[in-house]
Amino acid sequence: MSANQSPAGHQQTATYDSAFMKACRREPVPHTPVWFMRQAGRSLPEYHKARTGIPMLESCTRPELVAEITLQPVRRHKVDAAVYYSDIVVPLKAIGIDLDIKPGVGPVVANPIRTRADLAQLRDLTPEDVSYVTEAIGLLTAELGSTPLIGFAGAPFTLASYLIEGGPSRTYENAKAIMYGDPELWTDLLDRLADITSAFLKVQIEAGASAVQVFDSWAGALAPADYRRSVLPASSKVFQAVEGCGVPRIHFGVGTGELLGLMGEAGADVVGVDWRVPLDEAARRVGPGKALQGNLDPTVLFASTEAVETKTREVLDAAKGLEGHIFNLGHGVMPNTDPDSLTRLVEYVHTQTAR
Repeated sequence: MSANQSPAGHQQTATYDSAFMKACRREPVPHTPVWFMRQAGRSLPEYHKARTGIPMLESCTRPELVAEITLQPVRRHKVDAAVYYSDIVVPLKAIGIDLDIKPGVGPVVANPIRTRADLAQLRDLTPEDVSYVTEAIGLLTAELGSTPLIGFAGAPFTLASYLIEGGPSRTYENAKAIMYGDPELWTDLLDRLADITSAFLKVQIEAGASAVQVFDSWAGALAPADYRRSVLPASSKVFQAVEGCGVPRIHFGVGTGELLGLMGEAGADVVGVDWRVPLDEAARRVGPGKALQGNLDPTVLFASTEAVETKTREVLDAAKGLEGHIFNLGHGVMPNTDPDSLTRLVEYVHTQTAR
């Protein structure tokens, strides 16, 4: 079942006619829907209060806390969709990978994957491994009603890069060394990660998520030919695995202007665009049959209200000819962003695009 067909689940039915879901299906909307990547979390004072003394990964395993943090930006900003509060490494932690999210650094893996023997660390993910996700989404859908909940997962390439590098990287030298030097090991690694990602997305969808987004945050480090040969098959496997679930699928990466066409080919219904490529040009690169999501530069929110409105108007103007458009930033909300600027931005987009 595609995102354009009537979904089967109760929660999807409750959210089916929302502006966000209509935009994903490239149908007429009452206004351009808005949500923000990383809206659930670090820029909100109520988030910091709720998470006081609780490590990041632990906070992702507490259903009531997850529900509260996910709901905070919906209450404050009146966004058109909630995004599940979690992290892309949560399924890796759930299957026993020794990793932690270190403040100011990011995910750090104790035993990086560098050899075929290391693949033994990657067992299949079961719903029981992440039962807290099912419980949290149950709490959320009861509260959200007709507001869609977006589930998400990391794409195989980005997860592989973390696992191989052992943490964040700017060069991806170890990951690319395996990709170029041992393509068989690379393919097997990404194939296992595609299965884990697919299973994690299915848990969220079956629990009630109305849509899912796959983050390939590091894919912008790749040349198009390398992406097509070494990454596209695994990403396509993920989107194919959840195709029959009846929910919209979003594909997003940073610095992926040269890859937009290929990311569209991977199989998502919506392609996320960062701030580097105007949406009208992005639509040309992606081709017909896809909605687009984006793409205000997150740093614009540190400027004056007038400047934010000017740059937002540019995004909306570039989106006028699109088949479907979901307004978002070109990357996640930055930690020092004034929450009030996000609230004003949502209201501005809704007002300017009211039909």
